Amino acid sequence: MYLVAVMDWHSRRVLSWRVSNTLDTDFCIDALEEALTRHGSPEIFNTDQGCQFSSQDFTDVLEAHGVTISMDGKGCYRDNIFVERLWRSVKYECVYLKAFKDGAQLKQELGRYFIWYNQERPHQGLDDATPDELYFPQSLNKAA
Repeated sequence: MYLVAVMDWHSRRVLSWRVSNTLDTDFCIDALEEALTRHGSPEIFNTDQGCQFSSQDFTDVLEAHGVTISMDGKGCYRDNIFVERLWRSVKYECVYLKAFKDGAQLKQELGRYFIWYNQERPHQGLDDATPDELYFPQSLNKAA
């Protein structure tokens, strides 16, 4: 199974995600379109140079929303360090801890994981704040 996530780099909040049993462009575009619809267009969108992200279909969506496209250097994991760190967290805090019977169960567990990751998991790099605390600072402060 393949996982794609759209992340806000400032807050580390996962804005949208999808899983697929094929490494095609469609599920990546679905995640991108959800993030753009729910959270608006960023100034810059950064990806690695995977064929699904450099495809005309994917870049057309970004260009249609007036988003500047930034792609990492080939083999330069540091350019995308926040997403690479997310993959490590997903693996060690969710995927490696369970034996999924099928893709549907994986999707269900990832849904739970990303809610926990955004709302409850403190991040050392964010001074132990959660991604939601940084992404939604006004609405969370009003509720308190």
